[in-house]
Amino acid sequence: MANERLRGALVESGLTLEQVAERLGVSPKTVERWVSEEKRKPYRRFQYAAASLLRREVSYLWPEERTSEEVTVSSSSEVVKIYPHRSVVPQEAWEQLYASATTHFDVLVYSGFWLTEDPRFHRLVREKSAASVHVRFMMGDPGSAAVAVRGGDEGIGSAMAAKIRNALLNYAPLFPLPKVEFRLHATTLYNSIYRADDELLANGHVYGVGAYLAPVLHLQRIPGGELFDTYAESVERVWENARTITSPTDYEGITA
Repeated sequence: MANERLRGALVESGLTLEQVAERLGVSPKTVERWVSEEKRKPYRRFQYAAASLLRREVSYLWPEERTSEEVTVSSSSEVVKIYPHRSVVPQEAWEQLYASATTHFDVLVYSGFWLTEDPRFHRLVREKSAASVHVRFMMGDPGSAAVAVRGGDEGIGSAMAAKIRNALLNYAPLFPLPKVEFRLHATTLYNSIYRADDELLANGHVYGVGAYLAPVLHLQRIPGGELFDTYAESVERVWENARTITSPTDYEGITA
């Protein structure tokens, strides 16, 4: 059966499938399936975008979905704590986060240099590797435009790329470990994200401020919430588009 409410809203809006698809960043075929196949529902972010575009509530276009108020309440419950600066997050919070990892152990940063000098963090990585937990490091590509821009934003220029090179060298002992994988990304990061299973710490990137002075959100996934998944999905997108490296000098322009 077709989603007649969605079809009606499209007709009333005067927009074509192609126009809706272009504004949402999907293919016209995808939008057509949302209309013609009632059980084919878009991801939540597309539901909200479509509802906003068509000036309807999500719960009207997809009646089985919860209202925005219900989602807001659930998502608010996902916030464990907010820290004004990364520098004030207790050391034990980072250790407890990664010590609890059984399925996900992710580090998404440009350099995350401060972690590379922490022997306790190195020990945790080795322990999780031995326990067959997949440890994923996503570091900024030192030669990328995104890293150059971030260096400028923080007021440290080329030092950002240098920090990444040094961080990779500090991680050299971790490269050979089983289940430990490093990738380089050229993504514009709005947050550094540190994830372990259903918890994460998201360190915001603020223009003109180093990450250690920027706020940190401590989130824990709650059924019905969407804050955690929003950040977790962004980690997956970066991972999918990042390039695997097999040594700390496995990129262009570096001399060992």
